Amino acid sequence: MTSESKGGAPMLRTGFIGLGAMGAPMARNLHEAGYLGGLWNRTPAKAQALSAETGVAAAEGPADLARDCRIIITCVSADADLKGVVQDLLPGLQAGAVVVDTSTVRPDTARAVGAQVEAAGGAFLDAPVSGGVEGARRGTLAMMVGGEASALDAVRPVLEAMAARIEHMGPTGAGQSTKAVNQVMVAGINQAVTEALAFAEALGLPLDRLIDLLGGGAAGNWFLDHRGPTMVKGQFDPGFKVQLHRKDLEICQAMAADLEVSLPMVEMTLVHYRRLMEGGHGDEDISALFREKQRLFGPDRPKRP
Repeated sequence: MTSESKGGAPMLRTGFIGLGAMGAPMARNLHEAGYLGGLWNRTPAKAQALSAETGVAAAEGPADLARDCRIIITCVSADADLKGVVQDLLPGLQAGAVVVDTSTVRPDTARAVGAQVEAAGGAFLDAPVSGGVEGARRGTLAMMVGGEASALDAVRPVLEAMAARIEHMGPTGAGQSTKAVNQVMVAGINQAVTEALAFAEALGLPLDRLIDLLGGGAAGNWFLDHRGPTMVKGQFDPGFKVQLHRKDLEICQAMAADLEVSLPMVEMTLVHYRRLMEGGHGDEDISALFREKQRLFGPDRPKRP
């Protein structure tokens, strides 16, 4: 299926930049929906592999992609990456094009690159997502969007190929502010679930039955259902890497500092993530926090005074 076959026409032809653990499945869903018109990745091999899989051309660079597509979606790891990609694509940006960034960056970064895109004649949406690799694969992500509502309306059919819930949260930067709130909640849930399951393990409870039982009650949550069974088996295949959540929480930490407050849950989680990264676990899923919680009950645990 091509973008032209979606009744829509070339106005919805979409280029995708950033083909990592989240970006690649999101791009595949765009291809399945008939919108994907081009690919680019900083590591060319990833773009070439997806090009071979889908038949969609890999562009020589971001500007070339922008010349060929009226919608550009970016999914990169850090603020500096987004700034660099936007700077590189601007020379090829079409008048009236829409750049949609699904990365997690600081709100002020979103506002800065948004101003650049608008000065070049385009529109910018900061549209970070939640739902993990599973959500990216299934097209069931939750997307929190900042920017002009009219720009969102124009690209909504494309975004619906990747996300089951799309919510306009306000002006540019509001999407990233919403994602920061989300990441604080994720930290708290991670802390609670991993600590509780380590406690249950120390009490000698049958963890598989416990997870199933508690998942049906007031303590039930997505993280317990999807990560509980694997973490208690010592399996921490990345759905959301420790090092990436640490980066996100550092953004939250800086935003809180701007408000002259600290977020205790964030501060504690950053300490724990630093220990995990120092132990070589930075590329594991954040459920690897279970390792730290098990230490509370191990022979080397800190002794109470």
